[in-house]
Amino acid sequence: MKNKKILQLLYGWRVRMGSLGLLLALILAKPSPLSLGVGFAVCYLGLGLRAWACGHLKKDKSLAISGPYRFTRNPLYLGNLVIGISVVIASRSVVVVAYFILYFLIFYPVIVSVEKAKMKQRFPAEYLQFEENVPLFFPTLKPSFPRSDQRFKWSFYYQNKEWRAGLASFLFWVILFAKLLLLK
Repeated sequence: MKNKKILQLLYGWRVRMGSLGLLLALILAKPSPLSLGVGFAVCYLGLGLRAWACGHLKKDKSLAISGPYRFTRNPLYLGNLVIGISVVIASRSVVVVAYFILYFLIFYPVIVSVEKAKMKQRFPAEYLQFEENVPLFFPTLKPSFPRSDQRFKWSFYYQNKEWRAGLASFLFWVILFAKLLLLK
């Protein structure tokens, strides 16, 4: 029971602590033109993966098994990892690297565990087959699940409010670019 309370507490704090990490990155960043360029490109790979996943996700209505979910059970979180790496690249700060590593090691096992339990409860038979065939986090290069009729839908992307991640990323990069200009 105590472990479950700790898991729920950490799960509840995941967004706040992630936001704190982004604020820390903005404050401590020492961007260079190269770090911004590479970081920006990496970020938009992560956002692209998240967008692709959200266009296949009918939250709480059905188990997502199409699109990137054929390669990994957690493409949204993999996208977050890529975005986090982009922040580390752009910030060029040892403190930000340490925060990112700690955040990822502390929060992501909890997040994935809680989400996995929810999916097992909501879609027990379907999730069992999904779990047996598709890797938990790091994707396979070849789809691990049969092709589904489900196609990417912009309506799902908007229902899942994924545009907010794009907007937040855009603002983050604008601030970092402004910081680069001010540091010159």
